[in-house]
Amino acid sequence: MSRSSCHLFLFLLLFALFPFPLLARPFVLVLSQDDLKDVQNDDVSPLDSDSSWDDDDFGGTHVKPDDELDPGSWRRLFEPPTTLLSPSHDTSLDSYYAAVHKIISASNNGDARLMEEAAAEIETAANTDGDPHARSVLGFLCGMGMMRERNKAKAFLNHYFAAEGGNAQSKMALAYTYSRQDMHEKAVKLYAELAEIAVNSFLISKDSPVIEPIRIHNGAEENKEALKKSRGEDDEDFQILEYQAQKGNAGAMYKMGLFYYFGLRGLRRDHTKALMWFLKAVDKGEPRSLELLGEIYARGAGVERNYTKALEWLSLASEHGLYSAYNGMGYLHVKGYGVEKNYTKAKEYFDKAADNEDAGGHYNLGVMYLKGIGVKRDVKIACKCFIVAANAGQPKAFYQLAKMFHTGVGLKKNLPMATALYKLVAERGPWSSLSRWALESYLKGDMGKAFLLYSRMAELGYEIAQSNAAWILDKYGERSMCMGESGVCTDAERHQRAHSLWWQASEQGNEHAALLIGDAYYYGRGTVRDYERAAEAYIHAKSQSNAQAMFNLGYMHEHGQGLPFDLHLAKRYYDQALELDPAAKLPVTLALASLWVRKNYADSFLVSCSLWYMSCFCLSLPEHV
Repeated sequence: MSRSSCHLFLFLLLFALFPFPLLARPFVLVLSQDDLKDVQNDDVSPLDSDSSWDDDDFGGTHVKPDDELDPGSWRRLFEPPTTLLSPSHDTSLDSYYAAVHKIISASNNGDARLMEEAAAEIETAANTDGDPHARSVLGFLCGMGMMRERNKAKAFLNHYFAAEGGNAQSKMALAYTYSRQDMHEKAVKLYAELAEIAVNSFLISKDSPVIEPIRIHNGAEENKEALKKSRGEDDEDFQILEYQAQKGNAGAMYKMGLFYYFGLRGLRRDHTKALMWFLKAVDKGEPRSLELLGEIYARGAGVERNYTKALEWLSLASEHGLYSAYNGMGYLHVKGYGVEKNYTKAKEYFDKAADNEDAGGHYNLGVMYLKGIGVKRDVKIACKCFIVAANAGQPKAFYQLAKMFHTGVGLKKNLPMATALYKLVAERGPWSSLSRWALESYLKGDMGKAFLLYSRMAELGYEIAQSNAAWILDKYGERSMCMGESGVCTDAERHQRAHSLWWQASEQGNEHAALLIGDAYYYGRGTVRDYERAAEAYIHAKSQSNAQAMFNLGYMHEHGQGLPFDLHLAKRYYDQALELDPAAKLPVTLALASLWVRKNYADSFLVSCSLWYMSCFCLSLPEHV
């Protein structure tokens, strides 16, 4: 037990949680003394009576394949099995996948006839056969208005029945819909189930680094550096690294193993290649590979599972000062895998990891104290350990804190907070593969396919996917191959859909989205022109310290558009824009010059001249300051 952290009681805890996929910014959780429930540790009934605590909270090694965790996934179409008929291949779904394949092809080529044919096949499978996965896709088509009338009620019903039939992605869509409507009682149950699926697929000793889904735009410009690093084996830097590894560089071998094991830099996960590179790195004296080899043998990832070998590799890693390896050793002793079950020994290993500032060590100690495994149950200590682990970015700790807020064990019941934390974890589930396929499509120039995949993710509540889909519509227009209710999207349908997507992203904290919503109302794109609502959107973006929003508000005050005519407030906003962003110097200087003319020569022809000049310079002012 780390005395410096788990025994230290903080009355006010402020920490930024690990930036989970698809958030505009790190999630910030503030805990006060009021949140910490005064629990009697011998009162175990809340924990024992709640089935949500019956799972293996240490995180197991018996992980199901992604196809089982995410039934109806489109993985078969983007990551086909190496053999024509693998043991897990379900031929009963062939017609479903054939229809989805047509949808993807039609979206990529802008083929309205093929899209209509596919949509009809999906509708028949959903309504006649009751196929839950077809219902999920039909819900998506109705919600987006693709070859079907855009109908949120039909979308909801199809997702509801698909979720009842076991489709995880429809559960995500439903949970997101409930959370947007503040129906936390319903949202929290679904997100809890999805988060459990996600967390049980995590690794036991060394957690995968969070693979941030790429935002294909950064403001109004493409995030070129991030995109460059996501090209997989086509990336020049990766090719150089591979060459160095082949020439015997131990560090390069280790990195190659990491890339293939975790699926980093746009590579597909390949445990067999990872094992090969880690073994070569160990032969060259690279100790960091030892822990990953222990992980591989414990999970049976690319090799036959062997707990005895796993313990040997982890023990060697710990001898080389890799303290996180103690977590794997502790886990094997807790479960009795490859060694006699020994809680005392397990706690010693977790203590060693925690004493060396390892987040996994704090987390595992928290589980022991939460459940009273080998120690006297102490929910307060467990809570503090989870907080330390979460502060260090341990994803399973977020899950435990979510359960505490959900059940009222250790923390006062708070369903909105539980919902938010569960959502963060759930978004790391196997359905997040959609993001990788969408990015691959985008990098290949397949805009229609990329837009379709990002749209599917957007429906599941992923903010970055909402932003990316909207940006493709705005950036590429007709090239986005957006499918509308009766064919390729009209301009009005594209603007309306982009507006809806930006609005959802704005709700989740994307300030750039709020700015674009203001633009949509200002110009009447995809919606009725409304200066007052434009001003509201800009004020929302301003609250996030957005310089462009401040400039726009100044402009609207200067011209009395949606805001009171007020030259003093206009100047204040212009000054604030310049303080936040020195790049705004030219437009701010021109705007201030215009204000000076209006104040000092109110009835002069100079006012008309200055207004004409500003209108020419700032023809699309809210967009291109």
